[in-house]
Amino acid sequence: MMRRILALACAVVASAAALVAQAQNISIGTGGTGGVYYPMGGGIAAVLSKYVPGMQATAEVTGGSVDNLKLIATGKPYIGFTMADAAQEAAKGEDKFKGNKVPLRTLMILYPNRMHVVTVEGTGISRFADLQGKRVSTGSPGSATEVMAFRLIEAAGMDKDRDMKRERLGVAESVNAIKDRKIDAFFWVGGLPTAAVTDLASTPGTKIKLIDHADLVPALNAKWGNLYVQDVIPKETYKGMDADNKQATVMNILVAHENMDEKTAYNIVKTIFDKRDELIAVHKEAANFRLELQKAAASPVPFHPGALKYFAEKGFKVN
Repeated sequence: MMRRILALACAVVASAAALVAQAQNISIGTGGTGGVYYPMGGGIAAVLSKYVPGMQATAEVTGGSVDNLKLIATGKPYIGFTMADAAQEAAKGEDKFKGNKVPLRTLMILYPNRMHVVTVEGTGISRFADLQGKRVSTGSPGSATEVMAFRLIEAAGMDKDRDMKRERLGVAESVNAIKDRKIDAFFWVGGLPTAAVTDLASTPGTKIKLIDHADLVPALNAKWGNLYVQDVIPKETYKGMDADNKQATVMNILVAHENMDEKTAYNIVKTIFDKRDELIAVHKEAANFRLELQKAAASPVPFHPGALKYFAEKGFKVN
């Protein structure tokens, strides 16, 4: 009898140890509260915690893509939202990651990230060249907005430090600053619609203007590779727009450290696709989570084997 009791106790302990071993805490690097990354990250954290056995996921407010990539570089259990151009820099160990390559793998292509160059009536800005001499926010430190803003300014033949009075604000802070007339314009790259920009467009007595810059895309791609496409923000997106905004778009991707095990990567990707409808209820950009977007050309970072396994199960080959 004692042997049976002892065996049962050992089995219980082993079972408990197995459950502890299976438990996973995953942090999701997102962005500021005024953008799309944060609410979307919260939605993904909720479905992962609910549907992946043993997983507890949490969304963290961060400065954006660059910060997220640096968090992944620590080797701690992070996944992160990033724009493709920032991921390229991290994977190559360039610019903000100089000498510190981040061993990344793509989990999935998320949705198009559209560059907004935002101003309001009364600033004297109607085209990109008019930013010269103005007070402009190029995005928060640690954000991919800043990366892409610098590239656009350079493509336009301007110097980010000499040709404008530059601030480094997140999108929510930029909106408050432009309302208070502390800045004249700001850069923001994000999904549609972005809550903070919607707030600005809906402010009484304010008429929003989005500045065209799609003509700079060829120069961007000539230097940085074919990461960018000429795109449009439809005039119905934000109140007060007089016409479609011709702008530059880059893809958002979800990335992890290359050492993430295949099963975890598979479970994350599978759950996001399986529970897409729940994520669309959080933000409509989740409607862009589609198998046909999963293309090697859309990301400068190789796909994780766990992600490829899921896509193969769905009969989709990434090429």
